[in-house]
Amino acid sequence: MIDLVLSLSDKGIIIKGLVDGVDTSTINGRLFLNLMASLAEYERELIRERTNAGLQSARARGRLGGRPKGYTKETISKLLLLRTIYKDVTKRPEDIYKPFGLTRATFYRYAKILDHHTDEEIKKMGIKK
Repeated sequence: MIDLVLSLSDKGIIIKGLVDGVDTSTINGRLFLNLMASLAEYERELIRERTNAGLQSARARGRLGGRPKGYTKETISKLLLLRTIYKDVTKRPEDIYKPFGLTRATFYRYAKILDHHTDEEIKKMGIKK
């Protein structure tokens, strides 16, 4: 930001704040702008350090962030039940996913899993604690 202000001032462009009274045409205005930019950079670095320290502390306690990898037992049982019905070519997709309470998008996502994995592989996709 400071580089931008300096390059603008080299071109003769002056920045004046309407509310805070910053005026880059004066030495006091440039000082104030530099101080605010330095404080903002300091605060950003401080937040980054604290965030990283918190993440390291959580990892040391065995906590991992993010969404759990894998599927719940309920989802796995739905997948295994779907496999038997999914193979029936006489059924339309709506006839398959509506009784399970699934959306069309979820059904097709599950269908992709069924096409590429065996029952044993699906059973191993459960959430690992």
